[in-house]
Amino acid sequence: MGLFVKKPLHALLAEAEESEKGLKKTLTSWSLIALGIGAIIGAGLFSITGVAAANYAGPGIMVSFIIAAVGCAFAGLCYAEFASMIPVAGSAYTYSYATMGEFIAWVIGWDLVLEYAVGAATVASSWSGYLNKLLSSFNVALPESLIMTPFDTTTDGSHGLLNLPAVFIVVLMSLILIKGTSESALVNSIIVILKVSIVLAFIIVGFKYVKPENLHPLVPENQGAFGKFGWTGVIRAAAVVFFAYIGFDAVSTAAQETKNPKRAMPIGIMGSLLVCTILYIIFAYVMVGVAHYTEFGKGDSSDHLAPVAIAVEHMGVPDSSGHIIPAYPWLNTTIIVAILLGYASVILVMLLGQSRVFYSMSTDGLLPGFFSKVHTKFRTPARSNLFFMVFVSLFAAFIPGRVVGEMTSIGTLFAFILVCIGVMVLRKSNPNAPRAFKTPLVPLIPVLGIIVCFGMMAFLPFDTWIRLIVWMLIGMDVYLFFGLKNSILNQGKLDRKSYRVVSATGIVMSVILAIVAFAHHATADVQDTGLFYFSLGFAVLHLIIFAFKVTARPGSLDGPQP
Repeated sequence: MGLFVKKPLHALLAEAEESEKGLKKTLTSWSLIALGIGAIIGAGLFSITGVAAANYAGPGIMVSFIIAAVGCAFAGLCYAEFASMIPVAGSAYTYSYATMGEFIAWVIGWDLVLEYAVGAATVASSWSGYLNKLLSSFNVALPESLIMTPFDTTTDGSHGLLNLPAVFIVVLMSLILIKGTSESALVNSIIVILKVSIVLAFIIVGFKYVKPENLHPLVPENQGAFGKFGWTGVIRAAAVVFFAYIGFDAVSTAAQETKNPKRAMPIGIMGSLLVCTILYIIFAYVMVGVAHYTEFGKGDSSDHLAPVAIAVEHMGVPDSSGHIIPAYPWLNTTIIVAILLGYASVILVMLLGQSRVFYSMSTDGLLPGFFSKVHTKFRTPARSNLFFMVFVSLFAAFIPGRVVGEMTSIGTLFAFILVCIGVMVLRKSNPNAPRAFKTPLVPLIPVLGIIVCFGMMAFLPFDTWIRLIVWMLIGMDVYLFFGLKNSILNQGKLDRKSYRVVSATGIVMSVILAIVAFAHHATADVQDTGLFYFSLGFAVLHLIIFAFKVTARPGSLDGPQP
C-alpha cells in the first residue's frame, strides 16, 4: 500500500492477454513500423529543418540529425526492452507503474496526456494552415474567420471565430480510431506510403541540383555567440531537430493490440526510428545542397517554416538575368499534399497514444471508469476517443497552435528520462524477469539517454516550463482528490502520509512555478504580463490548497483514516 506501490509484472502480463472485454490484437511488426513513421515524419521534417540550418548549423544540419538520432536511440532501446517485457497499453505510464510505483506513474501518465493531446491540437492547427494554402493554389479561399482562432487577427484587423479545418481533421481521425485499430493502422499505412513516396521524389528530383559549394564548409564558423554556428550551433540544432523525431514512443502505446508484442515492439520502435533517420539525413543533404542555408532565413516567418518550398524554387537553371526558373513547379503543390498527409497521420497516432494512456490509467482506478469502457463491437476505447475528440477539437478551434507548440517536446523528453531510469530500476528489482529484448550496456545507455534528454529540456524557454508546471499542478489536484481514493492497488484506503507527500510535492512545484515565472518575466525580450500574473496567482492558490492538506487533521480528510 501507499504512494509507491508497484503493479506486479504478473498482473500486467495478465492484462495483456486477449479477451472479449479487452483490446483486440491486430497489429504486426510492419504495422508498428508504419505507425512510428506516421508519427515521426511530419512537421519536423517539413519545417524545423530549414530553421535549424539557417540559424544554427548551416550544412552541419546533417550532423545535427545524426546527434539527435543517437539521443533518440538511447531512449528507444530502453522503450524496446520495456515494450517487449510489459506488452500492455499505456507506454511510459505502465512501465513507471511497474518500476517506480503509483505516484511516479501518475506523474508520467499525466505528462503523456499533455504530450499527446496538446501535440495533436498543435499539429491540427498547422494542418489547417496548409489546407488553406492548397486550396488557394486552386483559387479556392476559405473565410479567414473560419481558419483563425479568436486570438488571431485577420488581414482586415478583425478577430477570427474558430479554426474549422483543425476541428474537421481531429474529428475525422478520432472516428477512424473508434472504428478499429486495424482500420486505423491501414489508413495510417496508406498515408505513410504516399508521404514517404513524395519525400523520396523530392530527394530524387533534387539530387542533380545539389551544388557542392553550398555544402562547404560543412560547419560554418562560429559567429561569436554560443549556438550561433560552429560546433555549438550544430549541437543546438540537434536539440531543435530532436523534436522532429517525436512520435516513435507512441508505438509502445499500442503494445496491447499487437499480435506478438515481445518480438514486434522492438522491431517497430527501432525500425521506425532507423528508417526516419536515414530519410532525414538524405532529405537535409538535398535541401541545403540545392539552396544555400542562408536562403532559409530570408523572408517572413511563414517562409521560414516552408524550407521545402524554397528548395524546390532552386531546382532549376538560371535565366539570362541569373534568376532561377524552377524545373518542377508542380512539386510545391505535391509537397503541400505530403505535409497534409503527414500531419494527418501524426494526429492519428497522437490520438491513439493518448486514448491508450487514459485507458490504462482508468483501469487502474486513477481516472473515472468511464475511460476504460471498451466498445462492444469495435473493441476500442471509444469513450476515451470521443472525450478527446471534443477536448482536442476545442483546443485546436480556439487556442493558437503557437502558444503551446513546445509543450509536446518537453512532455516527451520528460517521459524519455523516466523510461531510462525505469530500465535501470527494473534490472535491479527484477533481474530474472523474462526479457525478449535487452537494452545493451546498462547502465551506460540509460544514463546517456537521461543526460541527452535533460540537456535538451534545458534548451527550452522559461514559458514552456511554466506551462508544464501548471499542467502538472492540475494533475496533482486530480490525484489528490480522486486518484488516491480510487486506486485499485491501494484498494481505496486513504493514507495520511500519502496525502502529505503529494501535498508537499505540490508545495514545492508551486514555489518552483513562482520562481520560474519571475525568471521569465525578468529575462523575456517581450514581457507577457498576463502569463506572469496568472502563474503567480495559480502558485499562491495551490500553496494554500496543499498547505491545508499537509496540516489538516485526520478528520478533515475525506474517508476513514487508518
